Amino acid sequence: MSEGTPLTASPAGATRAGLVADAALALLAERGMRGLTHRAVDEAAGLPQGSTSNLARTRQALLELAVRRLADREARVLGLDEMPDPRHGLDSLVDALALATHRALTRNRELTLARYELALEATRRPELRAHFDAAGARFREQLGALVTAMGSADPARHVLSLVAWADGLMFSCVAGTFHAQVPSLHEVRAGLREVLDGMLGG
Repeated sequence: MSEGTPLTASPAGATRAGLVADAALALLAERGMRGLTHRAVDEAAGLPQGSTSNLARTRQALLELAVRRLADREARVLGLDEMPDPRHGLDSLVDALALATHRALTRNRELTLARYELALEATRRPELRAHFDAAGARFREQLGALVTAMGSADPARHVLSLVAWADGLMFSCVAGTFHAQVPSLHEVRAGLREVLDGMLGG
């Protein structure tokens, strides 16, 4: 699954909640947290004034809606339903994870920016933290099952290391000092291979 459409582009027949959530994510990527208002979401989604307030009356409700939509869209970007059978070996896992990471760095760069905005806001809002953490649990659990099946001696630690590696790469290349030097798919794959070889013994 490539999922490389603009943040504001919702599929035909999308619900009003989907339109609002996609517009909220686009605003977060473009303007940051200060640019996220109910009125701005109405305008970005092309909806009548008051539509967003009717759906999510408070800022907290709007942020939770954005987090849920983020989780759905990132699941498609990461290809959670396409992760390989562990029996196919380490190369298949490296290929799948490298492709997912590269998608986040390139065609879905704005979605990744929106995630960082929400992650930082969650550090200041405990009620949002719970939603944000729950949204990421599915990927962590699936990754844990994969590395366990491939012989990891310490799955929890290895998942943390893998996620930290990928998050560090994405932050550096989307918002950090390497933002102008996005690695190729080949380079991402090489880095992941080195990390996984160290964990799983090649």
